[in-house]
Amino acid sequence: MGNAASGIPPPGGNNPNDKQEKEKKDDKKKWEPPLPTRVGKKKKRGPDAASKLPAVYPTTRCRLRLLKMERIKDYLLLEEEFVQNQERLKPEATRDERNEEERSKVDDLRGSPMAVGSLEEIIDDDHAIISTASGPEFYVSIMTFVDKDLLEPGCQVLLHHKTQSIIGVLQDDADPMVSVMKLDKAPTESYADIGGLENQIQEIKESVELPLTHPELYEEMGIRPPKGVILYGVPGTGKTLLAKAVANQTSATFLRVVGSELIQKYLGDGPKLVRELFRVAEEHAPSIVFIDEIDAIGTKRYDSTSGGEREIQRTMLELLNQLDGFDTRGDVKVIMATNKIESLDPALIRPGRIDRKIEFPLPDIKTKRHIFRLHTSRMSLADDVDLEEFVTAKDDLSGADIKAVCTEAGLLALRERRMRVTKADFSAARERVLYRKNEGLPEGLYL
Repeated sequence: MGNAASGIPPPGGNNPNDKQEKEKKDDKKKWEPPLPTRVGKKKKRGPDAASKLPAVYPTTRCRLRLLKMERIKDYLLLEEEFVQNQERLKPEATRDERNEEERSKVDDLRGSPMAVGSLEEIIDDDHAIISTASGPEFYVSIMTFVDKDLLEPGCQVLLHHKTQSIIGVLQDDADPMVSVMKLDKAPTESYADIGGLENQIQEIKESVELPLTHPELYEEMGIRPPKGVILYGVPGTGKTLLAKAVANQTSATFLRVVGSELIQKYLGDGPKLVRELFRVAEEHAPSIVFIDEIDAIGTKRYDSTSGGEREIQRTMLELLNQLDGFDTRGDVKVIMATNKIESLDPALIRPGRIDRKIEFPLPDIKTKRHIFRLHTSRMSLADDVDLEEFVTAKDDLSGADIKAVCTEAGLLALRERRMRVTKADFSAARERVLYRKNEGLPEGLYL
């Protein structure tokens, strides 16, 4: 009676299950604020909390406050010193980056480096084939700002250091080594400084000096002047000295080269240097080409499997072609010097290439006397010095040996703080020079 049917909730709503469901819903819908973040927020003005100075207490002026302020000052000084040391003692990587920046600035000031090559063939208006000193050939492009009218096969061009493109043309394509060979200042030696050698001086005047100064005399005689001369003889007899005297007496351009300078590292550079040498000689004609120690490249030809020997022979063949080719070289005279004329190739010293062979023998008594007078003219000699004794001595002293004897005698006197050279000094100097010349064998010892 008065009770509701089973399964129907009571109107009062006092069901315990409903309360539990409401509590679960309330728990799920509960809002939680998000975690704080600094993104998008403005930074507070003023120093950070880490770099902010600590507060000093007490605030009144007292000794305790002064001590705390001094402690903060010491800390700030220490921090400043630490920052300076960190800036000064930066790691090597940072220092290398700074050096690289400075190096790039210096390179910009200097400009980009350029290589020098030779133009082999022009393919079209924008491409060409070039060769470099290292050997290989390259198919490269021609920049638009290059003057195409100056480009011709064989000329010297400027190449970019990375792409090898042609960026310029060298107007003067003379080899720098040839420019160094040209003497800008005439030597101070003259014919008066040569002791004796009257016949040799006369022959070289007739062969070299006279055709350049008075060529009409040879035309009146109906003969052609000699193309060149070769000076041969033992070392120290005055071959190079006579060539210097010729350069001093003539106003012609003098080109001096040693035979070993014509031997180059890469194939073809030696013959090319010979061609450049004679081309510069023709441009500055009248000129004299003096090749010292010609036996370095002019030895007799033989079959060799060595590439270096074959390249030396190619250089000599180019020299033969320049001496007696189809081109006439009237105002270019060649002087060669050697100590071993017997080792030279017969084609090099035949008439037509080398017309005069001038021998320089060891000095005779008259020449020795003249050489001794030349080298002792400014020396203070003692009264007991008799140069005739040394002149008439039977020894194989050359002109260079006589000069060495005089110099050694002066050094011996200087060692003993004497201003005059005595006979004993000359005797000791002569023995020393002969001992060295005989390769350590004393005078008079024959094996």
